[in-house]
Amino acid sequence: MQQSGKQPSILFLQGPPSTFWRALADAFEAVGVATHHVNLSLGDQLYWRKRGAINYRGSFKRWARFLERLIQREGITDILYYADQLPYHGVAREIGHRLGVRCHAMEFGYLRPDWITLERDGMGRLSHFPNDPAVIRAIGERVPEPDMQVLYPHTFEQEAFNEVVYNLTSYFGRPFFPFYRDDKYYSALVDYLPWVARALRRKAVTPTELLENGHVPFYVVALQLQSDYQIRANSPYPHLSGMLEEVIGSFAANAPSETHLVVKQHPLDNGLERWDRWVSRIARKHGVEERVIFIEQGNLAALLKQARGAVVVNSTVGLHSLRAHVPTIALGCAVFDVPGLTHQGSLDSFWRDPEPVDESLLLRFKAALAATIQVKGNFYHQEGRTVAIAEIVRRILAGQVNEPGAFIDPPPRWSSPKACPRHIGNTGGGL
Repeated sequence: MQQSGKQPSILFLQGPPSTFWRALADAFEAVGVATHHVNLSLGDQLYWRKRGAINYRGSFKRWARFLERLIQREGITDILYYADQLPYHGVAREIGHRLGVRCHAMEFGYLRPDWITLERDGMGRLSHFPNDPAVIRAIGERVPEPDMQVLYPHTFEQEAFNEVVYNLTSYFGRPFFPFYRDDKYYSALVDYLPWVARALRRKAVTPTELLENGHVPFYVVALQLQSDYQIRANSPYPHLSGMLEEVIGSFAANAPSETHLVVKQHPLDNGLERWDRWVSRIARKHGVEERVIFIEQGNLAALLKQARGAVVVNSTVGLHSLRAHVPTIALGCAVFDVPGLTHQGSLDSFWRDPEPVDESLLLRFKAALAATIQVKGNFYHQEGRTVAIAEIVRRILAGQVNEPGAFIDPPPRWSSPKACPRHIGNTGGGL
């Protein structure tokens, strides 16, 4: 734990592709807290634009030594980072633990669209949020109900524009940061160029008969991005084709014969993996080609309203399905994979006997989540940014990240991506 009486000093590593990081640093400085920032890429430098930042141009091998010296020299008490699985941030987390420095991860919120995640260490398999229903109920009963009204929305164009600007700037800025290790699954050019071809190609949409009075019973499978750390670090699937093979094979062998399976592509997928072909090939292999439907576009809320069940790895679609009271199974490390919320049995049993959503537990879960690791606000909405920053500063300086709860520093919920599926219990009472 952090040494008592030490003056706070905040180190910012890579942040979200927006001006949020700079505004957050300004807010800390406004209350007399020292801030420091390390630029790892030209994209970081573009969005930070504050004096005093350190441009780290060394190799990844030397990063740990550089960071340790910086922490000791500047008396760093807290480290903030976005994208908790980035290799640089993994090293920072290890050093922080060893030196008694608190580490805080930020991401888009679980309760999105206008929430931000603020959690100790990280999310997914690094999460300290409990999955014991009794602990969740105890927390949820003593905190106020969260305001689920959308107050601070942002558009897809805002998010996409900033992502593209940041990643292309970092990609073409390699001469200025020659040893930068972005750890991307695809390079920026490989990731973005296929969007041109995809825009010109006809897209598979939701068949109308699926949404007409529920005449066609179906389950939904929500695909995630192959490049997402949620898949790469928080799931047992090196490639999502493995998940499709498991799910479609289980569906073919166990689901009622009158049911269909709708596989929905992630809206930000670049099309490189051609999931339509994977789905068709696997479905044909298992003899259910006529019962498996692949779609690129569709109204997710309308689909979930009609669905018999939802299958996710660890996507926040799982939270949407739970809030729609749709039986859900998570195949990877997910904060919402809790007995009473998600199906805790096997995938084979899910098709015929899915466990229902406990509505009272769901209400307590949302309240506990919002009070501990969620902050109302938005990276891109001006008012939402102001509201979120004020609360983030308050929680960090008060030592209340992951509070309220017994701040006893239990271990993360799972030791590795392969340890979490399916339904490893964490009955620790703290956050």
